[in-house]
Parts: sequence; structure tokens; C-alpha cells
Amino acid sequence: MAAAARQHPPLVVIANSQELHTRTLESILGPHGYAVLRAYTGKQALERCRSARPDIIILDAELPDMDGLDLCRALRNDPAISQSTPILVTSSGHASRKERLEALRAGAWDFLGSALDDEELPLRLDAYVHAKFDADRAREESLFDQPTGLYNVRGLSRRARELGSHAFRSHSPFACVVFSTMAEDGDDEVTPEAKLSAAVERLAKALRERGRVADVTGRVGPHEFAVIAQDTDAEGAVRMAERLTDELRVSEPNVRVVAGFDAVHDYHEAPIDPSEMLARASRAMRQSRAAANGQWIHRFESAGPN
Repeated sequence: MAAAARQHPPLVVIANSQELHTRTLESILGPHGYAVLRAYTGKQALERCRSARPDIIILDAELPDMDGLDLCRALRNDPAISQSTPILVTSSGHASRKERLEALRAGAWDFLGSALDDEELPLRLDAYVHAKFDADRAREESLFDQPTGLYNVRGLSRRARELGSHAFRSHSPFACVVFSTMAEDGDDEVTPEAKLSAAVERLAKALRERGRVADVTGRVGPHEFAVIAQDTDAEGAVRMAERLTDELRVSEPNVRVVAGFDAVHDYHEAPIDPSEMLARASRAMRQSRAAANGQWIHRFESAGPN
């Protein structure tokens, strides 16, 4: 793939404890326009993939702290990592048929042995990156978040403007509520990431099944969701938040659900752009995340309990 056709220099996370192998990959990929971010353990790879959102991930089959295929599965199940991100597993030995099948079952796109072809590998990665960029572009142009079936930020913004226009004409109350999940310390062996992933799925399900048809619900971050509601004032926003999350807040002791909201009594008299209401509700949600007194929901610019 020509460099001019790329949206940005593709970023590759290489997770490998062997310095020589990593340098070999860098020497092959660098001249072809790839940027490389190194990780030496599975834990480090998880952290860097979540923060950097790479275009390709290359994992060694044997990492110091975990099996490479276990890491591949963890990445595939992580909501912060796009399903269209190519994951390749490498091995210092010959790539057997059994190893290739196990890697594919774990979610990898390819399994590479020790004999790396410096002409073939960049061509193969170019094809993978091209497919990822196409998938990313299609997802950005879509109005829906594929994992949850809710609106994405683009869809939420479009539908929020439509609701806002109707609320303006009818002098209706208007509200925006933002929800987030937080993992808290527990005594079990379940990792915080697994707890958050499960909580995100349950929260998305609750929002789909319990939300009103007239409201607009979307995903605005890896662990954040928003509901735009017409005919809903401040008190109604709190009741709605309680109704949507009560089961999750009770049944998940090691996961905390917090919320923030912004609301106006008459949208015609205070015609705030819906995107600004979303930003305000998000700031109120972060206030709830930081609260030390256990208060789980805050109103924008409100320091007291709602």
C-alpha cells in the first residue's frame, strides 16, 4: 500500500521480550513507513494497546508473564481494542499447523514463524492495515456502535439535534445523562478489566431494554454511555438514571456505576446546544467518579446531592 494512501503512519505494537527479534521486526517495518511501539510483557502490551490504539499488534507466543494466545484472547475481548485491529502471533520456532490453528481460534489474523521474509511481511501487513482503515472509516461513517447496538457519538449527536429542535418548538424540558462504570478493589481473582468489560455489557443491555423509545441512547467512550431525553427535567433525569442502573449497582459489588447530568426546564428559554449539554453531563459524571462520599450522581454545577 502506497504511503500516500494511508491516513497516518500505521502504528505497530510489538510485544516480545527478545530484543533481537523486536529489532529485526523494526528493521523490516521501519523503511516501509511503520511506527513501532515496544512492549516486553503481556501486561505492558495490554496497557499500551489500550492507550495507543495501534493499527497492528504483533505478539510473541511466549511472553514472560503470560501465554501469547491468552493475551490475544484478552485483546479480542477488550472493548477498547477495535475488532478490526489485526493481531499477529510470532514464534521463535517453525510455525506448525497446530500452532497456526490455535492462534486463529484465539482471534489472531496470522501466525508467523522465525523465518521472516523482509519483502513478504510488509506486503502482508499493508493488506491488513488497508482492511483495518476501511473498517475504521465504515465504522466512523456509521451511526451505530457495533458491540452494543446503540448509537455511536456521530449518531447520538445527529439524533440529539433532532430532539433538541422539537424540544425548542414545544418549550419542553430537556436533559442529558452520562453513565460510566468503575472497577473497585475486590477479593476475588477476576481482573478489573474483566469486571469492567462485563459491567459495560450489562449497562448497555439495561440501557437498550429499559430505555424509553422516545429517548436517544449512545456510547460515548469505552466505559461511558449517554441518554438524551426530551420532556425530562432534573428530577426526571435522576429517576431515569436510578431506574436504568438500579439492578447493576446492587448486583455488582466490585463495579461502581456513576452518572452526571445536565437538564433545563424549558429548552426554548435556554437553547443550549445538545453537544454542550453532553459535555456538561460528562463533567458532572467525572465529579461523581471523584466523589469520596459515595455520591454516585451529580448535576452539572451542582455541589450538593441531587
